[in-house]
Amino acid sequence: MKSKKIFFENLSKSNFFFIQKFKKEYRKFINNGKYILSESVDSFEKSFAKYIGTNYCVGVGNGLDALTISLKLLNLPKYSEVLVASNAYFASILSIINANLKPILVEPNIKTYNIDVFEIQKHINKRTKVIMAVNLYGKPCDLIEIKKICLKNKLFLIEDCAQSHGASINKKLTGSFGDFGCFSFYPTKNLGALGDGGAIVCNNKNISDKLKKFRNYGSINRYHNEILGINSRLDEFQAAFLNIKLKYLEKINNHKNILANIYNKFLKTDFIKPIKETNVKDSYYLYTIRHPHRNKIRDYLIKYNIHTDVHYPTPPYKQPCFLQYFNKKKFSISEEIHNSIMSLPISFAHTKDQIYRVIEILNKY
Repeated sequence: MKSKKIFFENLSKSNFFFIQKFKKEYRKFINNGKYILSESVDSFEKSFAKYIGTNYCVGVGNGLDALTISLKLLNLPKYSEVLVASNAYFASILSIINANLKPILVEPNIKTYNIDVFEIQKHINKRTKVIMAVNLYGKPCDLIEIKKICLKNKLFLIEDCAQSHGASINKKLTGSFGDFGCFSFYPTKNLGALGDGGAIVCNNKNISDKLKKFRNYGSINRYHNEILGINSRLDEFQAAFLNIKLKYLEKINNHKNILANIYNKFLKTDFIKPIKETNVKDSYYLYTIRHPHRNKIRDYLIKYNIHTDVHYPTPPYKQPCFLQYFNKKKFSISEEIHNSIMSLPISFAHTKDQIYRVIEILNKY
């Protein structure tokens, strides 16, 4: 007989507490009758900017749009080069192509899985205009060093913070280091909505005003379109929910850090665990381990009703739609990561006992 299932993710359980609170606000929201770019979005934008430590926040439709819009507003020459990690999520690279720019893949650091600062230097040339720092799995990139490289070479820094809500270096939150900090509120994120949503944070009022125009057909005032924009607005419904959940983001992150520390302490050294860095707080959007027998281990865990996931099984440069951009290019470090990495259960709904159970079974492998 199988033991009780340990799910990888159960959003209903993770969000139960917040949904109960949202139910009390829902009737007020419905009766308000203002469903597009109204009080909830405005309130969330102010609260989230304050939380991150930036002057401004602009809510958009999703994380991909946050990245694409930020790149477009830089107004760079066509096919200017953007440096990004070769193992980044598909959307990070897609945003660069959507903005008519050229992605240049840079190998990650094998210990952090984030873009390697030493490799960055090798790829900078006169066409390089941007470094996109993807804080993968909730671990901040070496943003202090990357910022220095950007200042030295007059490059823009865009942070992809889709997975790093509340992660920090020296208590400075991700999203506050770059020219733009781009966030996703996809439901699985630590600060996840009940559907799609995203935001861009920045410190420049003129840029913030342009972002607000661009997300809304190029308009601030109704029927007066000043620039060519798109339709990518944070939904008022999602903002109302995020307003509630944001108050508990630190609690969510602290819970995941507690679970991660249990993994770190008791999981045997056969598995390559995430590294701990001085003065760095990870958000642990995912808790990843690496092992050459990754697929066999996942099958083994399923026999004990323990569910895992792989982020990500296929490197972006091997995706069919990207072959024309990266065909025949080799990225050995990325290959090693993609072929051996797996994600263990670590959500707001998981208990310590469940994590100890996962460890117990894994350590018997």
